[in-house]
Amino acid sequence: MGTKHHTSSDPISDKKRRRVGFSKTDAGIEANECIKIYLVSSKDEVDSPNSFQIEPIDLNQFFGDDGKIYGYQGLKVTVWLSSISFHAYADISFESTSDGGKGVTDLKSSLQNIFAENLVEKKDDFLRTFATECHYVKSIASGAEALPRTPSNGCSGNSDCHLKEEPADVEVLRVSGIMVGHLYSRLVPLVLLLVDGSNPIDVTDPKWEIYILVRKVQEGSCMKLLGFAAVYRFHRYPDNMRLRLGQILVLPPYQRKGYGCSLLEVLNSVAISENVYDLTVEEPEDSLQHVRTCIDVKRLIALDSIHRALNPVVSQLKQENLSKKSQPCQCGPPGSIIEDVRKSLKINKKQFLQCWEILVYLRLDPIEKYMENYKTMISNRVKADVIGKESDGAGKRLIDIPTEFDPEMSFAMFKSQGDDATAIEKDDNQTNQDEQLRQLVDERLKQIKSVAEKVAAHHV
Repeated sequence: MGTKHHTSSDPISDKKRRRVGFSKTDAGIEANECIKIYLVSSKDEVDSPNSFQIEPIDLNQFFGDDGKIYGYQGLKVTVWLSSISFHAYADISFESTSDGGKGVTDLKSSLQNIFAENLVEKKDDFLRTFATECHYVKSIASGAEALPRTPSNGCSGNSDCHLKEEPADVEVLRVSGIMVGHLYSRLVPLVLLLVDGSNPIDVTDPKWEIYILVRKVQEGSCMKLLGFAAVYRFHRYPDNMRLRLGQILVLPPYQRKGYGCSLLEVLNSVAISENVYDLTVEEPEDSLQHVRTCIDVKRLIALDSIHRALNPVVSQLKQENLSKKSQPCQCGPPGSIIEDVRKSLKINKKQFLQCWEILVYLRLDPIEKYMENYKTMISNRVKADVIGKESDGAGKRLIDIPTEFDPEMSFAMFKSQGDDATAIEKDDNQTNQDEQLRQLVDERLKQIKSVAEKVAAHHV
């Protein structure tokens, strides 16, 4: 990590100004505004204007409560992050430093909160890592388990289509045991910078596994890491296991090329081949959920039992007017299908129910003709999820009851018996509640349409 201090060309003039001027409170500068991070794969890319700049989720979170850096004038921080060994070097330059009332931020300490031991002090040492550690990924791969690839038929993010044929030099490997900690310690900065709301996994827990997507480099026998996924194995009583995808990331230069889809498909294959109970995803981002759902819908379409289960639901939506029914229609899948899908494809119930709505949408052709009924179906489901089945019954009320244990978490619930005040309050909130429900339904319909169009395009 290097620093450059640019002094004034006229120190006497500066001194005079300090004598007669009034000190100003340091407003600070946001970390997002003065720090740039570049992902580089060779020493020639360092300092190059054509280097690949990554866009972190939020650098401010690493710099105090307000995300600002204090005490520097003309501050510029450039971080070079190696995609070969994942070491980093920070080039720090500034015109001057002064305590404007909030101290001078310790940049080294703050950057180490992100890059930890991967941060190299000297630039020459950092440049040497491209030669001395060019085989780092290959050394990890040599002790990992190669996994068979499945045909790629999903769709990736905003790209028009998935890789039709995965290159022969790309493979997925499973890293387990002691090597998980060694590898993950290098990958943590990428997770912190690029995965929203992420926290590092506990590498001391042997139930974590890392799946890496690698590609052989044409020049020599080196390997490049394209992406990775961290998966946890849960015990399910009495004698089964569940897989949970905790983190997944494709390095920015390789995104929108279908590699994330490849990782998910391999995880699906592992879940099936090892006959685990199911595969879940921990708090997926919208983009990940989109790709995941595209893959699962295409898998479900291939099952004859799914089409048989869809027939009565689709027939009802085509022939009846749901808006005139006093009770919501039962448009969900039968319980037996939910269980069959879990056993055969390892898709958990929550994910399958989302896919089911898209499968129904795809079967209502042309969808424009049956959209009112379909929208009613989605609206009924959203309302049941948000408000609950007892929303039309006697009103429930919460009363805060302070206690010595936790004043903010103590309350009592009871049903009101025809309380006029409760009825008035319900009327006042009804308009706002209806608007919120409408927004949720519209958002869900938008998600369904996006996945359905992508799946249909790949099915033609």
